[in-house]
Amino acid sequence: MPVLNSERLNTYAILLAGGTGTRLWPVSRALYPKQLVRFIGEDSLVQSTIKRLFPVLNKEKVKIVCGREHYYEIARQMDETGIESGGKVISEPCGRNTAPAILLAAFDVLATEDDAVLLIFPADHVVKDVNEFHNKIKSAIQLAEEGYIVTFGITPHYPETGYGYIEGSESHTFHDDARQIKRFVEKPDRITVEKYLKAGNFFWNSGMFAFKASILIEEFKIHKPALLRTMEGIFHNNKPVTKTDYERLENISIDYAIMEQTDKGVVLPSDFGWSDIGSWKSLYDFLEKDHNNNVIDGDVIALNTKRCFIKGHERLVAVCDLENIAVIETPDSVFVSNLDNSREVKAIVTKLKEKERREYHQHKFVHQPWGIVTNLEQKEGYCVKRLLVYPGKNAEFGNSGITHFTVTKGCMVISYGRNSQACKKGESVMISDKVAVKIINNDSNPLSIIQVEIGY
Repeated sequence: MPVLNSERLNTYAILLAGGTGTRLWPVSRALYPKQLVRFIGEDSLVQSTIKRLFPVLNKEKVKIVCGREHYYEIARQMDETGIESGGKVISEPCGRNTAPAILLAAFDVLATEDDAVLLIFPADHVVKDVNEFHNKIKSAIQLAEEGYIVTFGITPHYPETGYGYIEGSESHTFHDDARQIKRFVEKPDRITVEKYLKAGNFFWNSGMFAFKASILIEEFKIHKPALLRTMEGIFHNNKPVTKTDYERLENISIDYAIMEQTDKGVVLPSDFGWSDIGSWKSLYDFLEKDHNNNVIDGDVIALNTKRCFIKGHERLVAVCDLENIAVIETPDSVFVSNLDNSREVKAIVTKLKEKERREYHQHKFVHQPWGIVTNLEQKEGYCVKRLLVYPGKNAEFGNSGITHFTVTKGCMVISYGRNSQACKKGESVMISDKVAVKIINNDSNPLSIIQVEIGY
């Protein structure tokens, strides 16, 4: 049996930010997935996840695992929370599921620590009762220090068939009602789920865990030795793993790789208002409703409308005589669905991908390390874009035709070929040569530019 470690270990929060969130299309897309989106309040989901860790955890001991294509935006959003992102963002060159992602983070931590307690949190979940969440973190850390592999099991309040379930022992064996894990059940049907709720020892599988890094490594040695050996061979501290090497890792979840195999598994019953925000329906359930049980966000007029989720972005959305409907507007797409079946939007994303439509994976705006490019209009012969350059950043790209740059906010210094000049609001530069262009924003405020390419 696991034993208590007499020395208090450092505790690291590992945030998993590698999902694509296709069930929240058209807002969530592959190049800008749901964890980066501001659905609730002023913070994105990943920023909310970071902020609710404190003060119970150390701000300097946070790591985020994300896709390489999201690295710069994750780092920028982390910096916005007041936590310096340097050395804290771990990028995967391609997705290989949660087992390799968690193992990669464990290797990263063990490069500087002899051992540590790792708390694993998906970066796209939400929690209502942060105080109770902190209490459960403390309990999970204690269990992890004793050598157990802890999963946070959410107390179910209704028969949800979209989640996996964890069966715990009939009576609690550990402190804070924690129970030995008996088995995992993958998304049972409604009749089965209703039996689980009556039994009282079944919990939603939240995908949140706590364990010592050394215990995790030992479990990989027992249950997934080949995966562990491959990671040992490709991991080099302070050097990114190549895509070719990372693709050699088995594509497998931590549940299948370790949790369903280990004899150290403990489920910690938790009830802190958790949701995985896996669909428009689950987001609707989490958010506050108006007197007609509607969730309305944006420039919306709703008449005789009940139990709907209406979300606008840039345009006016007007609806009338609707009930139990989701209407989600973005600059380039509109999604309308029965609210209860809104998770089926994933099938629409699949069709868009088959048709090679841009909308399945990117928005009109594209995030760059230096700012945001918004594609305003593209027709035969010309293309119009809006460039937003972050304070202190430089935008660099090639010019291949006749291009006009007009400053609408801020002041830019633009260099092209042997030329360099400063432009303030209302001033323009035309470039007709095939040259490299560099736009510098030395100001403390964002720089906004309209770029018109002729002969595009």
